[in-house]
Amino acid sequence: MPNARFNEGWLLKKVVVCPPQKEYFNVVETEKHNIRQRSDPDRAIEQHRKLRELLRNNGAEVIELPELEGHPNSIFTMDTSLSLGDSFIQLRMGLETRRGEERWMAKILRDMNLEKIGEVKHPGTAEGGDLIPAYPYFFIGLSSRTNAEGARQIKRIVEKYGYEVRMVPVPKKHLHLGGAMTVIGDNTVLACESISEKYLAGFDVIRIKCESFISGNIINLGARRVIAESKNIETIEILRYYGFNVQTVDLSEFVKGSGGPSCLILPLHREHSISE
Repeated sequence: MPNARFNEGWLLKKVVVCPPQKEYFNVVETEKHNIRQRSDPDRAIEQHRKLRELLRNNGAEVIELPELEGHPNSIFTMDTSLSLGDSFIQLRMGLETRRGEERWMAKILRDMNLEKIGEVKHPGTAEGGDLIPAYPYFFIGLSSRTNAEGARQIKRIVEKYGYEVRMVPVPKKHLHLGGAMTVIGDNTVLACESISEKYLAGFDVIRIKCESFISGNIINLGARRVIAESKNIETIEILRYYGFNVQTVDLSEFVKGSGGPSCLILPLHREHSISE
């Protein structure tokens, strides 16, 4: 039986990314794909390259995949699956134009010898941006992308592996729960003021006002190191005040696609560190 213990606050060791090449730029019906504005190809390609460089410089193995044909949002690998280290849960995308990405990623993860321990099935929907494992806790965001049935299915699966599940309504400003909060240590959470204290019991909470839909969206590298979008000024300043090493990267071309830093990575392996 897989261990399936995973915590977003641990050291980041391996991720899957999908650098933009053509699909992200070949969008005709932007609203249908929830893309706010078309991206500049040269800028987007360079921004993503810099993100990959940052990840590697901080000790993470970066596995690069080609985009899924006909799926401009496939660059946002976070949403396509839930990886729990030695295993994964196959999801079912809430945005209809993203359906198929979950099967694409499931095959890739099986080929990497991760064991499939469950699957979200119709009428349930769940996207990775709403699923935050913080063993022994597990946060599930209830949003326009993750419905109540999808959340119930995820809950049934992860409770078998010892998680205590907390269902969190996602504030309207945010697409996913990951836009409003990030686990940044074993027992530390960065969270928007709009996330009720009752969902965060047992954690040290660093509060931010969240003026942007990605204010709470950062990549936790572990050992008090994070990556933030360069214009996320409030979050950068607050985390630095609390002694975090905040590394910044311009990801404006992906904000146009309704995404933030963590949306662009699917963490495959995190390592528990005593220093955490």
